Amino acid sequence: MIISVENQKGGVGKTTIAIHIAQALAMSNFSVLLVDADPQGSARDWAAARENEPAFSVIGLDRPTLHRDLPAIASNYDHVVIDGPPRVTDLARSVIIAADLVVIPVQPSPYDVWAASDVVGLIKEASVFKENLKSVFVINRKIVNSAIGRDVVDALSSYEIPVLKSSVCQRIVFAESAATGMTVLETNAKSAAAKEIKALVDELMEIGFVSRETPTTKLSVGG
Repeated sequence: MIISVENQKGGVGKTTIAIHIAQALAMSNFSVLLVDADPQGSARDWAAARENEPAFSVIGLDRPTLHRDLPAIASNYDHVVIDGPPRVTDLARSVIIAADLVVIPVQPSPYDVWAASDVVGLIKEASVFKENLKSVFVINRKIVNSAIGRDVVDALSSYEIPVLKSSVCQRIVFAESAATGMTVLETNAKSAAAKEIKALVDELMEIGFVSRETPTTKLSVGG
């Protein structure tokens, strides 16, 4: 399964979501590759900040031929998570075409709802060539102890892409863990933040977007 985390609006927490999905899958004994397809290299910076190797491999692949180059590498892993670029480019198109599932993080604001039209348009383009391409919205950086506005969820529904019931709140622990190349699943597995990430990945599995099948033993490459 290749999961692309993509949104053309900056500041929505793409890298945080991508890294944590990869970590959650790795903790379930899947072999996982995180592909940093963002020229800014945030995921690579995160990996470099660690004192030890992460539970998954991390490589940089930020070129518009990614959809052609990745399959040979992906075959060595149970799951591949791609941290996509923040702009509508040929690279963004390649990241979406490469995916089986596109996860679209959005903040609960009308600005993010409006901006989502760009990535939705790219997904529709890709669906012409890839009929089984799936996509889903996830509300990220929700204010703690606040309800997600029904109007935001209703507005997203106009795109005909499902919105996950699970959401991830804005918590300082995400920034604190990232500073040392860690995830909240490692620094405090019992925290509210960790529970939200686990719920997100569990929901992707429950609705069949991500397989629960027993992980296979594969040869990891890269790192």
